[in-house]
Amino acid sequence: MALGPRLDLRQSQSLVMTPQLQQAIKLLAASNLEIETFIGEALEANPLLDTGATGSEDAPDSGGADDSPREDLTSDQLMAQGAGESDAPLDIDVSALDGDRDTGDGRQAGRESAEWGAAAVGGTGADDYPDPGAARAAETTLTEHLDAQVGAIAVNAQEAFVARHIVGLLDEAGYLRTDLREIAHDLGVDMDLVEDALTVVQMLDPTGVGARDLAECLAIQAREADRYDPCMQALIGNLDLLAQGEVARLKRMCHVDDEDFADMLRELRGYDPKPGLAFAGGESSAIIPDVLLRAGDAGGWDITLNEESLPRLVVNRSYFVELSDGSPDKATQGWLKEKLADAHWLIRALDQRQKTILKTAAEIVKQQDGFFRRGVSELRPLTLREVAEKIEMHESTVSRVTSNKYLHCDRGTFELKYFFSSGVGSSDGEGASSEAIKARIKALTDAEDPKKVLSDQKLVDLLKEEGFDLARRTVAKYREAIGIGSSAQRRRAKKLAGI
Repeated sequence: MALGPRLDLRQSQSLVMTPQLQQAIKLLAASNLEIETFIGEALEANPLLDTGATGSEDAPDSGGADDSPREDLTSDQLMAQGAGESDAPLDIDVSALDGDRDTGDGRQAGRESAEWGAAAVGGTGADDYPDPGAARAAETTLTEHLDAQVGAIAVNAQEAFVARHIVGLLDEAGYLRTDLREIAHDLGVDMDLVEDALTVVQMLDPTGVGARDLAECLAIQAREADRYDPCMQALIGNLDLLAQGEVARLKRMCHVDDEDFADMLRELRGYDPKPGLAFAGGESSAIIPDVLLRAGDAGGWDITLNEESLPRLVVNRSYFVELSDGSPDKATQGWLKEKLADAHWLIRALDQRQKTILKTAAEIVKQQDGFFRRGVSELRPLTLREVAEKIEMHESTVSRVTSNKYLHCDRGTFELKYFFSSGVGSSDGEGASSEAIKARIKALTDAEDPKKVLSDQKLVDLLKEEGFDLARRTVAKYREAIGIGSSAQRRRAKKLAGI
């Protein structure tokens, strides 16, 4: 069979996202801070965009064919007049294109266990209602706070220089993780000078900064409190035994009786294991909720968007007319029409984003009505698919619209993802949210008799009496997820607390 060239025509269909549609999807998943940054950049790049109340500025025709003045346009009217790419739906499954589909239910991260001493075995869970907005940025960083003190303590400029270098190496908890020999090598100074500079740092406020490990941090604070006697030194030097609940062994090592040991524990628990964290809030910021929820007069719910969080965009009609009349050449007119189309698209995309957030939040509130009225025990299992089917959107759209979005109600501020959780079987047939089960486990362990600590199997039996059908390994998983120790750990912790 001979080989030869030939020309074929083929027709095919493919789903391709336009650049504007890709940007609209990114806007849907962006947080308020990211949207604010994006709007700021758009205002700088597009002279036809302006901020103000909707309808306060006249807008030209979206097609750009008629430059004559006309009535003010609202964002909804601009949406209705949009054409071409701006009409592309935001609700589209793009998982095959961008690999960004989130098909999992909302997950709740487990609480970090306590890291030292009796707290390592005494952690008994987490708050039912986390408040992401509770963290606030510190006005002064740890480095700035320490630098201001070095000059008053260092004996000379060279020691002050090395001390400030060490301050710059501290982590956010106030610990020095760099070896002193490495510091001496990097600065080209003697080890004695580095050690003297470290002593200067360890004399700064807050007490405990500059420590190289937890024991040294607590020892610095004990010395400051004039409590670092041989007994306390032995206790701080054996924190691992304290975490394991080896009380009798520790009392023998410290040569103290029950009363003295209890006093030492109270002193130790008053120390700060991470003194630098008081100044570590610089990277955190207050959460600004996207949705505000409050009880309505008729027994329902009033759901509104937080309009204070984002500026309102309009098209500056007068500026468009001025530029259009003063620049009759085709290149300028083409540029103006392009900027006008971009402005219309952005207004439409932001408006549709807000409507999608509101529609999704309203359905979440409807599904989780029990939670908002009676608390976490009424939180029901909910998946992205359920909400997507109710609001007639794709599951990937719901996933994006609930990412980095927060709802504020009387119970606190919650990420929308918080309301999505897996369910477990219950006697009423409707199932129960994993968050509700965790809250119940926490309540049972908090109320348990210190002399009769509940085992995982006992927790299973108690929950089964309340209508929750759970396996023992499931109870253990939920218990660990909220930072509650095993029955043996809780027994040792309660024993230490009762000394």
